[in-house]
Amino acid sequence: MNLNALVYRAPIAAAVSLLSAFAAPAAAQESATLVQVAPIRQAQVASGREFVGTVMPLKLAVIGSAVGGRVVDFPIERGDRVEAGQTLTQVLTGTIDLELKAAEAQLDLMRQELAELENGTRPEELRQAQARATSADATRKFMQTRRKRVELLYDRSSAMTQDDVDQAAAAQVKAEQDYQEALAALELAEAGPRPERILQARAKVALEEATVEKLRDQIAKYTVRSRFAGYVIEEHTEQGEWVSSGDPVAAIAALDEVEIEAHVLEEYVPHIRPGIDARVDVPSLPDQTFVGKVSSVVPQGDSRSRTFPVRVRVTNVIDDGGPLMKAGMLAQVMLPTGAETDALLAPKDALVLGGPQPMVWAVAKSGVTGSGAGERTGEARAVPVRLGVAEGDAIQVIGDLSADDLVVVLGNERILPPKGGGAPTVRWTPKSATAGR
Repeated sequence: MNLNALVYRAPIAAAVSLLSAFAAPAAAQESATLVQVAPIRQAQVASGREFVGTVMPLKLAVIGSAVGGRVVDFPIERGDRVEAGQTLTQVLTGTIDLELKAAEAQLDLMRQELAELENGTRPEELRQAQARATSADATRKFMQTRRKRVELLYDRSSAMTQDDVDQAAAAQVKAEQDYQEALAALELAEAGPRPERILQARAKVALEEATVEKLRDQIAKYTVRSRFAGYVIEEHTEQGEWVSSGDPVAAIAALDEVEIEAHVLEEYVPHIRPGIDARVDVPSLPDQTFVGKVSSVVPQGDSRSRTFPVRVRVTNVIDDGGPLMKAGMLAQVMLPTGAETDALLAPKDALVLGGPQPMVWAVAKSGVTGSGAGERTGEARAVPVRLGVAEGDAIQVIGDLSADDLVVVLGNERILPPKGGGAPTVRWTPKSATAGR
């Protein structure tokens, strides 16, 4: 059973045969009705006073666009429920999408270049450098030998000219330089890329990553989202319209929990503290009663009326039609404002609402038959009650009740008077009594 709102709609007419406050009798039943019962609890509670209040959303936000542009999608309507993160408006991105694609491609290229540097020289490249160094060394040695032969022939005969000697010397010097170049290339290949080049490549990657994130953040701003779950209560744009930066697009109210704001006279404010229980009734929902907790007592009052705003937070009831309590509804808040007195507390599930007056089905312990673990029966009577303060899941009931009574907490909507008249009979097992506490 929902502890935040009673869902039992009482057939109050069934109690007319017992009390004149209710309508004519309904269809009778012959057998005892199976129910669950719970005892009434006697306790010391503060006397209460009722104050008029207004249902207010827990959060209310007018959500605007962070950028200017054309609205290409507006998928919401007034009254729709939206979840946290759900899209409210999509603004045309166009050119910035192309900029993002180009930046992502450039980032991918830079990451590949960085990976190439970090992986160092490939084995194939190293073998290639070694082969070039070996070839250059062989050429260098050949040119050294050839120069010696040319110089020897020049000294011993006229078969070689001075030009031949000079050409051999130049070829030998070039071969030596080629060898040194190949040797240096081999050493570079063996050492791998310089640490400075790797750091430079990493810095370029980080810079491009920042550019991509900046563009993504800009694109995200083109999608206006709800920051919390709630209901659309206002529309400020439509598909095809132009919005400027800062323009509102929709208003969202969070109603899964609501706050009832009541203005309390200053003489009662000292008795009210955050965290205490408070009963809330909404006149437009006569078959419901709610129990919430005081969330705040605003320390700034109205100097003319000498009242202070007190807020009571209540968990709303959400069904297929949306939230039962809607922002702006009139509410009545019962707050403990006086000295403690003896009171009878009944579980909230025992209340039968929706008729001229709240009532409970009570069973006198003295009239119960059965013992041990077996089934027990007793006559139920409809008792009109006035409601007082709340304490947890129990509510003060004022009426023809005593601490020796049991009250029906489950099955009370099925209780009907017998065909021949008289009090209806209910039956339960002992374990059901503890289940209803």
